[in-house]
Amino acid sequence: MELDLSSVLLQWAAGGLLGLWVTGRHHLLGVGYGWLLRASFAALALAGIAAGIAADDLGVGATVRDTAASVMVAVVLVALLNSVVRRSEPARIPPALDLIAAIAGFVALLGAAAVLGGPYALSAARLVVGAVFLGFVTDAMLLGHWYLVQPGLTREPLRELVRLAAIAWPIEVALLLVPTGMVSVLNGSIDDGYAGLLGVTWIVSALTTIVLLGVAWKALEEPYYSAVMAATGLLYLAILTAFGTDVLGRALLAA
Repeated sequence: MELDLSSVLLQWAAGGLLGLWVTGRHHLLGVGYGWLLRASFAALALAGIAAGIAADDLGVGATVRDTAASVMVAVVLVALLNSVVRRSEPARIPPALDLIAAIAGFVALLGAAAVLGGPYALSAARLVVGAVFLGFVTDAMLLGHWYLVQPGLTREPLRELVRLAAIAWPIEVALLLVPTGMVSVLNGSIDDGYAGLLGVTWIVSALTTIVLLGVAWKALEEPYYSAVMAATGLLYLAILTAFGTDVLGRALLAA
């Protein structure tokens, strides 16, 4: 299974939009939160499409990837425009639009799996679960910042994202261990080029991510408002280690 920029960016966008739907369906957040996430993930998706086109990939997988990714961007832009036009309405826009965009993104990842090669089911599963994992961790960090704008917001939306990211973690790690997987890097069957250092870095990244998510969860149990900011800081670090878990692992297996 290869690693390319397009698949990483599309993973990030699709997972982030799914996280937006998870949070948005509760109708608790201000309209600006949706603007922030839709604009950010639309930009990532556009960059992913551009990277895929620049790579000049051919075949059905590339066509599915680029077409579905374009649909994802189009739906996000429709949702963004609607939320701007209807910003004064209590219902604003149906969260289902964010879900449709995320589904289109995951279809794009199924196409990308064919482009990247390797056993198709394993490749697709790694991309899909990786998208959920990276997206939820990123959204949790962004949502933590939103409490500065909406300080009276209940902590449950943030707890939900942290919980879902923690649930995705063991699946993410397990899929990267499935042969041919990170076990081959750790036992030296696949040379990481640094005498095993990158394999150890992957282990540290994976373990640190779940520890950070656990500490963030515990921080959110504290009654003080500063606990939300502490959890947000921990989630900043978790994004780095989550990328170390997913992207570094895929890079080592592509070597």
